[in-house]
Amino acid sequence: MAHALEPVSFATDWKAQAEQGGFYQAKALGLYEKAGLDVTIRSGGPGVNIPQLLGAGAIDFGMGSNSFIPLNMVKAGVPAKAVMAAFQKDPQVLITHPRDDIQSLADMRGQPIMVADATVNAFWAWLRVKYGFENRQIRKYTFNLAPFLVDPKAIQQGYVTSEPYTIETRGNFKPQVFLLADYDYPSYASMVLARTDWIESKPEVVQAFVTASIEGWRRYIYGDPTPGNQLIKQANPEMTDDIIANAISQIRAREMMRSADTQALGLGAMTEKRWRDFFDTMLQSGVYPRDLAWQSAFTTQFINRGDPR
Repeated sequence: MAHALEPVSFATDWKAQAEQGGFYQAKALGLYEKAGLDVTIRSGGPGVNIPQLLGAGAIDFGMGSNSFIPLNMVKAGVPAKAVMAAFQKDPQVLITHPRDDIQSLADMRGQPIMVADATVNAFWAWLRVKYGFENRQIRKYTFNLAPFLVDPKAIQQGYVTSEPYTIETRGNFKPQVFLLADYDYPSYASMVLARTDWIESKPEVVQAFVTASIEGWRRYIYGDPTPGNQLIKQANPEMTDDIIANAISQIRAREMMRSADTQALGLGAMTEKRWRDFFDTMLQSGVYPRDLAWQSAFTTQFINRGDPR
């Protein structure tokens, strides 16, 4: 007699796109079902707060876009942890027009930069510590590219998989793109966050979800992404094939899913050392108190199984 599938809800942090493709691929290929799970993927958007949904028990798993989110959950007392990291490199970039006077992040010190409000206590804090950036440089970024396109001196934040392509197609020029991860920005991205009560009472379900998600990402980025893409476009009719193809190309070319850790430990890897390095850096910038229980932000019990394929 067949066992009933375990119902699982997973919420992404934005509208369906290639940056979530591994989860949609796992759903499309039936990997979750084979693992005994009936997974519902809930698309995110501007008003979606993943930690709040996890804290209220409204979802079982959620997507975390950077390493600040699990640490902020510890600070706020949200009972959830990061259980895997699909992206070893955070997709955050700073973007400029072609210009000779800026060839690195250090060259942007003192320059006006458009960043979102949420960025001020996120990667901007790292830029302050590492490169001496100052808050007086901040200009407001409203996710509208028009101010950047018309100002050849403009600098703005973005995702390597998104804004540079849009700028190139709309502005008819190739922008300079500086991926923060290439300058040792230590944040993970595209993480799975799991409720602590599930980690403690249903570890086999968490393991099944993590294992299937990792396999979904492997097949999406290094195999044929068509099944996942079909689900993405169903969930987000505004998404186009060219935008998806560009994002996948960037993820592959920049090896965003690979690191020295994944070579030894397998896709989805996280390490205590890297979390400690991230916390120590943000401690210097004053983002977190010294007594924050940063080890509570994550667990490696479901990953690091040594499958480096």
